[in-house]
Amino acid sequence: MLLSRSGSGAAEATADALGTLRGLAAKVGQMASYVDGIVPEPQRAAYETALARLRAAAPKSSAAEIRAVVEEDLGAPIDRLFQSWDDAPVASASIGQVHRAVTEGREVAVKVQHPGVARAIESDLQNAGILEHMAGALGARRFDSKGMLAVVRKRFREELDYGLEAERLRAFRDLHAGWPLARVPAVIDERCGKRVLTTEFVRGIDFDAACAKDETARRAWAETLWRFVFRSNLVGGMFNADPHPGNYIFDPDVLGGVTFLDFGCVQPIAPVERTHARAMHRAAIARDEPAFRDGMRALIGTRPGRMDDLMFEYVRFTFRPLFESPFHMTREFAAACVGGFKEMATGARKLKDDEVTPVSPDLFFINRLQFGFYSVLARLDVRVDFAAVEKTFLDESALYPTL
Repeated sequence: MLLSRSGSGAAEATADALGTLRGLAAKVGQMASYVDGIVPEPQRAAYETALARLRAAAPKSSAAEIRAVVEEDLGAPIDRLFQSWDDAPVASASIGQVHRAVTEGREVAVKVQHPGVARAIESDLQNAGILEHMAGALGARRFDSKGMLAVVRKRFREELDYGLEAERLRAFRDLHAGWPLARVPAVIDERCGKRVLTTEFVRGIDFDAACAKDETARRAWAETLWRFVFRSNLVGGMFNADPHPGNYIFDPDVLGGVTFLDFGCVQPIAPVERTHARAMHRAAIARDEPAFRDGMRALIGTRPGRMDDLMFEYVRFTFRPLFESPFHMTREFAAACVGGFKEMATGARKLKDDEVTPVSPDLFFINRLQFGFYSVLARLDVRVDFAAVEKTFLDESALYPTL
């Protein structure tokens, strides 16, 4: 439907279909609603309007179903676990929904997994065709499809484990402790389980409201977002691979203040890969093309040849925000990054087998992060000195050798 029809009726039909589903279908709909370049340009306006509601709300589970999950997972009645409980969810996503509650006098957010969603996602993950189409939509069929699908399955299965997400919340909170502009909610350990995650409740404005603020506020938020994402990558050795706009709460009273939510999909970065990535970032900031290409070859593993040329052209383009800093991130540029990846993959498909260099299956989520994150920044619509932001943390890496 995306490729063959342009009218608002088709867009509404797609939104209705995806809006009644859970699992990977809901995630695809959410990605299409905000990642520039996924939906072809002639249909973009109609589909973005229709799919926008998928960013804010997925199908909701009933109050009785949610209470049953909480009581089973935490082993006690809700009225013993919480002093007060609001049956109306404050947010709903593809895997779970969030309820406001009070425990021990503290206002908390309780994320509860939808009943049956684990079975739905597992069914999707067992269907190789669905996953291959997801990868194929980004032009990735020429690469290590088996390895890529294995990584996809692992990451999405991890999203079902709220105990693991609690650990990741603590890791990101510890990494950014002492930096007042970036906030990660504290975990309430005694109210967490495998399907229930309780954190402190955070107030602020949502992404759409933030995008409507003045340029000074938007620039400060964009700087905080960039610093959080790339400091997590290059210093902490981990990144949140789901840059969904709903995962940010913006503080209207603190310039640049952002609270970061949802750490279910986190990709680790090995120390050696982090070293090569830092080299690329330093070279881009210094506008040192040869050093940048050397860093890319070391990170991706390409060798001189046509494959290396294709990869360099694409990766170099995505690093324009650093090479050309200060840089105005636009929706056209974000979409061009997605298009550039498709062109690179199309060129790779035309190569002979002995010309193709195997690349890490982890690239699937690295590109998911980049495409989504750039699209988020583009909607803030400001010019930012990204190089100056990175200079504030690039030399911190030696302080975190074990992360």
